[in-house]
Order: sequence, then C-alpha cells, then structure tokens
Amino acid sequence: MYRTHTCGCLRAEHINQQVTLAGWVQKIRNLGAMTFIDLRDRYGITQIVVEEHSPAEVRETASRLGREWVIQVTGTVIERESKNAKMPTGDIEVSASGIAVLNEAQTPPFTIEENSDGGDDLRMKYRYLDLRRPPLQRNMILRHKMAQEIRRFLSDEGFLEIETPYLVGSTPEGARDFVVPSRMNPNQFYALPQSPQTLKQLLMVAGYDRYFQIVRCFRDEDLRADRQPEFTQIDCEMSFVEQEDIIDVFERWAKHMFRTVLGIDFAEPLRRMPWIEAMEKYGSDKPDLRFGMAFAELTDLAKGHGFNVFDDAEYITGFAATGCASYTRKQIDALTEYVKRPQVGAKGLIWIRVEAGGAVKSSVDKFFTPDEVRALADRCGAQTGDMVFILCGKKFKTLTQLCALRLEVAQQLGLRDPKKFAPLWVVDFPMFEWDEETQRWYAMHHPFTSPKPEDVQYLESDPGRVRANAYDFVCNGTEIGGGSIRIHDAKLQAQIFKCLGFTPERAQEQFGFLMNAFKFGAPPHGGLAFGFDRLCSLFGGSESIRDYIAFPKNNAGRDVMLDAPSYLDPSQLDELYLALRKPEA
Repeated sequence: MYRTHTCGCLRAEHINQQVTLAGWVQKIRNLGAMTFIDLRDRYGITQIVVEEHSPAEVRETASRLGREWVIQVTGTVIERESKNAKMPTGDIEVSASGIAVLNEAQTPPFTIEENSDGGDDLRMKYRYLDLRRPPLQRNMILRHKMAQEIRRFLSDEGFLEIETPYLVGSTPEGARDFVVPSRMNPNQFYALPQSPQTLKQLLMVAGYDRYFQIVRCFRDEDLRADRQPEFTQIDCEMSFVEQEDIIDVFERWAKHMFRTVLGIDFAEPLRRMPWIEAMEKYGSDKPDLRFGMAFAELTDLAKGHGFNVFDDAEYITGFAATGCASYTRKQIDALTEYVKRPQVGAKGLIWIRVEAGGAVKSSVDKFFTPDEVRALADRCGAQTGDMVFILCGKKFKTLTQLCALRLEVAQQLGLRDPKKFAPLWVVDFPMFEWDEETQRWYAMHHPFTSPKPEDVQYLESDPGRVRANAYDFVCNGTEIGGGSIRIHDAKLQAQIFKCLGFTPERAQEQFGFLMNAFKFGAPPHGGLAFGFDRLCSLFGGSESIRDYIAFPKNNAGRDVMLDAPSYLDPSQLDELYLALRKPEA
C-alpha cells in the first residue's frame, strides 16, 4: 500500500505507531540539525521530521525535496514538542525512517495554500493546481455533500432519477443554443439542452409521476459571476399536483438542506411574496430580505410642488437608509454618481436627512415646506439618524434603479452578511412581458407555463394582466430556483402560442412532439429547477459560482486550461460539410 493513513487523520492516540503516508510537499524548513516537511493530501497536513539520527539516505532525500513533489514517507508517530493548536494533527509528527520520491515537480506558478498569490487568470490556467488548495477542496467537498443530500431527500420522497439526452433539437425561444453539427445527417444540427423542460414533461406523459435529475445545461449567453455557459440544475417534475403541492415538497427540501448541510433550522413557513409586492417594495423579483430598507411610493406626496423632476415623473419612490444621516456631502455625491452609472441609469438622486430632534433637511428644500419634507420621510418609515433616498421616472425602470442603490448602501453598511440567510418564495408572476424592440409579447418563464385559471379570460383582450402559475425560490437577493404548473390542455397551449406570436405551423415545427404527446393523455403536472452551482455558492458564502465548479470557463466563455474553444482541422470541417467565413468587423 502507498499509505496506511491519510495526512489528516493522525492524532495523539497514534503515538508510537508505524505509519506510511503519501502526498505533496507543502513546505520544507531546513534548520540544519533537523528538517521539517509539511506533507499534504486532501484530508489535511502532517508534519514530518528528519533528524540527525535519521538514516543517511533519508537525510539526503529530504535535502533535495521541492514544493509539490509527490513523496511517500514511512516512520513512527511521535509527540510534537511544539504543538500547533490550529492544526488537527498539531499534537503529533512523524519521525521519518524512509522517504521515497514518487514524482518530482516543477515549482508551481503560484502558492498552493489557503490564500494564494496567483491571480484569477493564472489559477484558471492551472486549475488542477488551484484545486489542490484547501478552499477549493472544501468547495468540492461541500458540493459532493449537497448532491448526496439532494438525492437522499428526493429518493425518500418517491422521485426517480432519470437521465435525459444531451443531443436534442434547437428551440431558439430562450437564450442562444449551443449547436452540434451531425456528420451522419449533413447540414443538420443538434442543440445542447438549455434545460430538460420538454423532456421532463414527456416523462410525466409517460407516467413517471415524480422525476428528478442533477443535470448539465447549456446556454450561449454573456457571462458574469453567477453565470456559466454550462451549469448544473436540480431538475424536478411532478404529476397530479397543484402549485401548493410543489411548494410544500420543495420548501421541506430547502429546510432539509439548510439543516443538514449548514445546521440552520427554519421552523416557520417561508414567506410568500407576490411579484408585484417584490417589485414595488424592493425593486427586484429576487429581493434580499436580510435587511429592511423597503421602498415606499411617494408619487402622490411629491407631485404638485413646482419641482419639475417630480412633476414630470410617472413614478416616485424612495427608502430610508438606516443610520445614514451622518453621510457627508462627499458620500452623497459618490452615491449620486453611482446611480448615474450606465449600469444603473438614473439621472440624479434626491435625499432627505432626518436629524436629531426630528428636524429634516433635503436637496429639494426650496420646493417643499419642512412639513412636506417630513411627510415624505415619514412615508418611508425614516427615524432620527436615517437618510431617505428618492428616485423617479418610469415605474419599473425607477424601481430597478433604486434596487441597485439599496444593495449598494447595504453593502457599505455591512448588512449583506453571507452567513445570514433569508429565503422566500416569489409568486404570482406576470405571464408575459412586452418587448418594445420587437413589439411582441414574450413568455416571462417559458411557453408551457400555465396561466392562473381566473386570468385565462384576459389572454386575448389584455395579456399584460394575466398572471402565471409560477413561483421562484429566492435567497439573499439571488434566484436559486423556479418553476411553474405546466399547460396540459392542447387548446390552452394553442392560445398561449398565439399570444406569443407563433403560427400554428411554427408551433408544430418546434414543439409538435410535445403537443402530439399531449393528445395521448397528459396528466396535470408541474415542477421546478434549482441552480445547483448557485445553491453551492450560497451555502459556501461566495458570490461566484466558479468557485464551486471543478473546471469553469472564464468571463469570455473560454477554458484557458484546455485552450477551448479552438479551431478544427479542415478535414473535420469537410466531414461535417461546414465552411468557415470571417466575422464581420
């Protein structure tokens, strides 16, 4: 055997035992008479000591070791004179009687330690070295543990894990598809699935009433910290259910995950918040409820005072920033510049300071009396020591802008604690959203989402009024999962396709296989999918999902370790009947 024990398991009870360890050299300290070697594997670090009385060949081998060499050490566990309480193995060390070099190593391009000196690009290029670091190893262990708990819970609830194919047909209604040319079918293409949506619905038609899959999905879209071109979903579907049934199962699942993985117990039912309330109070359909600072509409109080910015606005809203009355002019100017950034897009920022004794001071004092300013502050729930921030403009654009400001202020105040969790369900989404550029309605979720039964009457006369039987699981300002009750009636599905601008021919071309399957008896069904990478980063306290994916892509969608994507040999292109052309400038 290469080892009898791992580098993280030896304790005081192993003293005087003969052991064999194997791993990587983390650090070497040559003190002349003694040499100390920190030997590391994924289980931990054990200190190896080579002394004057150690065999000559052991001392010679120890003298030429380098960082990240792979070695095997045989020796006796002894009590450590200078104990290290910060290490689980800090009470012992191994006195080496033999060292075998299993593989020499070049000096790594960055330190493989808790905190590395390598930048993101360098660590991505040598990801296999980065994965040796304890933070990344903890992340991979957390991901594994979560996957096991997911499978255990869903299996106990009667769900079957069923795989669906990766080579499917293109459905270009969502994000862009990644496409794969077919050699055996010239000039035809597969698509990689953005999700197994239609396939899991077919499984419901097939009678598998509880399905799940921890599945890879692919979307060709612009990237950011919480987005990758390939990602993992916890994909689930159930038959003979209504919205309440699905929320009940997956609220229990979410609580189980928090309890078993993090030791956090949510005893009370999770909050349910209608979409319109989330937007009007927090400016987001994924509100961060770890802190207050909810919005209050001020349109009726703010208009009619001769201040054209307010008088010409469709919507005026604000929030009280807790304890920010002490903000200096410089700090207020910095926030004003923040909301003016192109990513936010506001034209300016109005503020009200609530001072000691209840006095108020604002940036619009010349248009409002003190009592009128006080009424605005009171509407926002401002207390002494608070600062009210106000934006105005088109309703939903203004709400989104104020949301960005709310999160920025909370970040400055230290209110976005990654160890605090505030999960909730957002429900009653709009069925459709209007696109000004194309002048047509789009499905807010997907074309198979069922409308609320009481809103079906408005599908033709007022599509914007129709609410969806849809629900999102949100935590700490991030959408972790979402789903809906699906349409199982062919006539209603045809109505929805018509609202979305599909001709019957186009609907049949893209989704005929699903619509035809429904003719053979489709049960009422619904489901949801959770972003597994996002869930891991939430539980691990990181803003980036890349830290929880073994081999992620960078922000340009490139794998810098494998140098992919890359060019194909012309012979491969010929086999696929493909010709390349230069991109336009």
